[in-house]
Amino acid sequence: MGVVDILPAHPFTAREARDAGVTEHRLYALLNDGVLERIGHGLYQRTDAEYPVDLDLAPAAKRAPRATLCLTSALAHHGLTDTIPHWIDLALPRGTRKPRVENVRWHLFDVDTFDIGRSTIPVLGTPFSVGIYSPERTIVDCFRLRDVTGYEIAIEALRNWLPRRGSNPVALLNIAQQLPRAQTPVRDALNYLS
Repeated sequence: MGVVDILPAHPFTAREARDAGVTEHRLYALLNDGVLERIGHGLYQRTDAEYPVDLDLAPAAKRAPRATLCLTSALAHHGLTDTIPHWIDLALPRGTRKPRVENVRWHLFDVDTFDIGRSTIPVLGTPFSVGIYSPERTIVDCFRLRDVTGYEIAIEALRNWLPRRGSNPVALLNIAQQLPRAQTPVRDALNYLS
């Protein structure tokens, strides 16, 4: 059994490598030899990994277990926008330290409302998961944070969501009532599009 075999098959940190018995010097030697690759700040992966890894989400999911896809990134995941985000929008509960992760735009959401409409999805090729807001919560967030996303994106998402089977404007308004600065713009947009 070689030194690489004692390392996890999923992305890991230098601390996890050290806990597995790989010194920092050996870790860098494995990087230089092309046996390992750096996939994020302080995050590594074996080059013989069996499964493709979502290189965008894996570092964030590893460093911030409560990270939740939100705003334009969640809209894209739900197929509610044609906009391709330049970065990944991730929310954390207010008061949480934002880890240093490339290509992520962090947003801090109120602790009391953070879990409204939140579920989790697996991160491809890892044992990690990342949170994601429901389509309804995401649309409401886009309206209440329209200074961040732009009003046009919120309208586009609502327009794409309304004709879907199972879309329920009442559920959208219920979420809007629970979040600050959301109820009036969501209600106005629903009236406009109806």
